[in-house]
Amino acid sequence: MRGEIKSDSGQRSIIIPPKLKPGDRIRFVSPASTPDRDTIVACARSVEGLGFRVDFGAHAFDRHAYLAGTDDERLDDMNAALRDPDIRAIFATRGGKGSYRIADRLDFDAVRFDPKVLVGLSDITVLHLMLLRRCGLVGIHGALFGDEGGVDIENRDAILRMLTARGRITIASRPGEPTGTLTTTGKAEGPLVGGNLDLIVTAAGWALPDLTGAVLLLEATDCYPGRVDRALTMLRKAGHLNGLSGVAVGQFMMVEPSRGRVIIDILRDHLERLSVPVLGGLPVGHGERPVSLPSGSMAELDADQETLTIEH
Repeated sequence: MRGEIKSDSGQRSIIIPPKLKPGDRIRFVSPASTPDRDTIVACARSVEGLGFRVDFGAHAFDRHAYLAGTDDERLDDMNAALRDPDIRAIFATRGGKGSYRIADRLDFDAVRFDPKVLVGLSDITVLHLMLLRRCGLVGIHGALFGDEGGVDIENRDAILRMLTARGRITIASRPGEPTGTLTTTGKAEGPLVGGNLDLIVTAAGWALPDLTGAVLLLEATDCYPGRVDRALTMLRKAGHLNGLSGVAVGQFMMVEPSRGRVIIDILRDHLERLSVPVLGGLPVGHGERPVSLPSGSMAELDADQETLTIEH
């Protein structure tokens, strides 16, 4: 599979960062909220056990209100990692809030000169989107830790494969995931673009790439019916979802589980209007045993086989 995404200046080839090798250095940074130190130290030790060197951004554990330092401090940590030739991958310590405040001030020239993979999800979605829009950079939508906060070994090993080897990863719809009932029929192919729904909406108009021909990835947490409905209404009516190839739906975590069916019906109402293949039930997001996957890479969505296959 080969492909391109639309940038501000037209078509831009997708950039897949060089793969890591033993001894490469990975830096943990906090572009959003302050992480739990013990959790991140445990993650760092797990990464070191795989043969990599690990260090931390200067402000990785700072606290400024609900953010890991001021905007300038968090931006400095991100740009220092992007500019440092010794850093070969960047791991976001957590999501939370605040990446959107600095996404437009990343050093995009440094990214183009020396591309390196960013690993993160949730609030980090907006950084993945901006790096796709401005540079065509492929990232990893995911994290080392699982839903219980500790290192998820299976997911860690999957991230390792994405970091160190080229190939394809296939993710199947997981039985029991509520969004599985959204699955239709048909196949779609295109760059996999998206992530957390709230951050996709936040990015619209300034950080969101043109989604024409893309497979849109959607997942969400803290879901209320009105919140999901407003987000999808905005994206549709503003034209951001025009020309999609397909939609891959991950985990939608409900604030009130009893209203889960209402939220699924809202999703179905909006997605049916797009008239594209939809694959639901993917174990991607903030739910139980979430998996990581490449963001921005070419993907094949097969709703009939209930699989999503992505290059990495």
